[in-house]
Amino acid sequence: MYSCRKRTPNMDNQNTEARFSLDCVEESGLSISGFSDEILLNILTHVPSHDLVLSVGRVCKKMKTLSLDKSLTNHVRLSKEYLASDDAVRQVVKELASDIQTLSMSGCYWLSGATIDQLTRCKGLVKLDLSGCRLTSLRLSKILSVLRGLRSLAIDIDNGFDLNQLSSESKATLSRVNELKQTLYTPSYGVVPCCTNLERLLLYFEIHDVTREGSTVCCQLMVGQSSIPHYQNLQVFFARLAPGEVNQTLMNLYLAVFSVRVPEHLRVFIISIPGNNPGHWPAARSLLEGMARNGALEALQLPKTWVEHSSLQCILKHSVPSHLNFSRCSVFGSHLIHRILSNVQDLRQLVSLNLSGCIQGLFLDCTWKADEQIDGCAMESLVSACPNIRHLNLSAAHYHGTPGSEEHLCTFLARLRSLRSLALPVCAVSDGAKTSEQVVQDNVAPLSSSLMLGLKKTARVGLQTYRVNSEPRASESSSAFRALLEGSPFLEVLELIGSNFSSAMPRNEPAIRKEQAACSLAGQIGDSEVAVVGMLLFLRRLTLAQLPGMLKGTGLLEVAMKCRDLQTLSLANLGVLKNMTYMPSLIEALPYCKQLRDLRLEQPYINANARFFQALSQCRALRRLCIISRNGTFQADAVVSFMESCLDVIVCHMFMGGTLVACRNLQKTLQDRFSSERPALNVVIYPLLHEDLALIIREMPLLHLDEITLFKSRVAEDPPQLWW
Repeated sequence: MYSCRKRTPNMDNQNTEARFSLDCVEESGLSISGFSDEILLNILTHVPSHDLVLSVGRVCKKMKTLSLDKSLTNHVRLSKEYLASDDAVRQVVKELASDIQTLSMSGCYWLSGATIDQLTRCKGLVKLDLSGCRLTSLRLSKILSVLRGLRSLAIDIDNGFDLNQLSSESKATLSRVNELKQTLYTPSYGVVPCCTNLERLLLYFEIHDVTREGSTVCCQLMVGQSSIPHYQNLQVFFARLAPGEVNQTLMNLYLAVFSVRVPEHLRVFIISIPGNNPGHWPAARSLLEGMARNGALEALQLPKTWVEHSSLQCILKHSVPSHLNFSRCSVFGSHLIHRILSNVQDLRQLVSLNLSGCIQGLFLDCTWKADEQIDGCAMESLVSACPNIRHLNLSAAHYHGTPGSEEHLCTFLARLRSLRSLALPVCAVSDGAKTSEQVVQDNVAPLSSSLMLGLKKTARVGLQTYRVNSEPRASESSSAFRALLEGSPFLEVLELIGSNFSSAMPRNEPAIRKEQAACSLAGQIGDSEVAVVGMLLFLRRLTLAQLPGMLKGTGLLEVAMKCRDLQTLSLANLGVLKNMTYMPSLIEALPYCKQLRDLRLEQPYINANARFFQALSQCRALRRLCIISRNGTFQADAVVSFMESCLDVIVCHMFMGGTLVACRNLQKTLQDRFSSERPALNVVIYPLLHEDLALIIREMPLLHLDEITLFKSRVAEDPPQLWW
């Protein structure tokens, strides 16, 4: 756990250099029992709850006492503790039942119903999150009947849920709940009619328009059943919809009461509708007018067409926003920015801003319209007015800077010293359109080098082929982008996504789709710009999508060697699509990613062979792997060997080529061999272009589907600290 060597950000906490050294203890005369209780308690806060009970508490009397400290036992979090089996969770509940006040089991899909039943022991619970768990109406009734002090609840409403099966005691508990989070898999009001004192309501609509049997889902609910006079105390209303007409219909029923009366103390109003769906609602105007009369909002997101209403200006004038999300609204970004600047009186409180997709357009050559791209002057004014922004999303837009000009988008953004997460279109990284002579030179060099790649000897795994001479020179990279990263040294999340990128992984539609051409300036962004990302020593999440100029992948190696805290890496459609030329560099980079937990690769024609999985097996902290590849191939025995080496991998999602039989055989092999050791194991291997893929997707745990399998920009997606 500790070492005599000084711990630096670039050292791996799983490396032997960072572990407790017995020689060091002998030389210094220190032992772990010599540390103060305060230090030990601070260390134990990072230990999973089931390990505290089953392991730490059995070390000695002192550790037993500390492991039962109220600071550790009052708040128990089992979410994403994938190694917590049913027996381990039952033991935790048995040992800590009288102390637990807050319990998060969100996404614990692998736990049995019998384990969930044990929660009736925890009678002192104030907050309980069971979203993603196996829950029936009767089981929920049994648990709620004994939790008289419960004030916060998160649950799923699935097929078969019946509000009438809840006991009078459980309904009494719900009447005292003031925070409710519901994930709806079937048309229902869930437990909302029983929650008469709601202050915070979060709704996730995940209903499919067609059942598994092929019949159409009908959303027929009585408006009066929602009993939304309970909204009178509401402060937070959040709704996120998956694609589908049923989801929108049900959301309109939940919103019906807003057309009559808007809660006076409403401070957060978020409605997120995917894609370009307009989200039409006849009573939108009256709702916006009601919010404008009631006062300030701290967080706001509206469906795209609602932004056009003049009432929005009144809302902004009375607001002191900390989060604004206008993702894919129908107003051009520059106009929207001017509207924000002219109406919001004080933007110094704004910490999260999402303008993703506000400016859309397809550029097939070097010409573009001035009103179809990000307005640099507007962004400069925005940066000056919002100096405390921490999360900024400008993806799915275009920015074509003027060559040689000092007024560059990245230069303006470099002034945001508090920036922690940033999403940019790839073309925004370029210093501007190159001359015709430069374009010719850039096109010739990569072409010749890519042709030679097929003649070069393949590098062996474990041997470093990266050379100093081959490192992209600083002068070759975008100076504006370098200035941005130098001005944001504490950036933790960075997304560079092509303006026209569209993932091949579907939600409800077929996977067959043609890639759109990349933006004209995106081709100028290559390994030299990616290499500059290596200066972000605190980087934890990196997303690179649709960078046609990134051919060799040497920039990835630079990032892997320097960004030692990188935990999530998502790469999609880099370089030449039909020839994954950056694979050798990726194979060389992976062994440096000691902290990597999530890896998502999306690229046509991926060859997931033994060399790739051998390199990936050196990422010992890896937990989730997702590969999306049209016409991609995999080596089955290499996948099995990889799973044997990486003991913590619990998600293996591979949607590639190959026959259905080969995919099913590999999936069954992995499940049979590793399920007993890894209770949360989720393996899905299926042909990407198979007609039944949508049925397979709907059976996957929402936790993994939303976080890694489906591609989307995540910066400034939701208000910070939306849920505990």
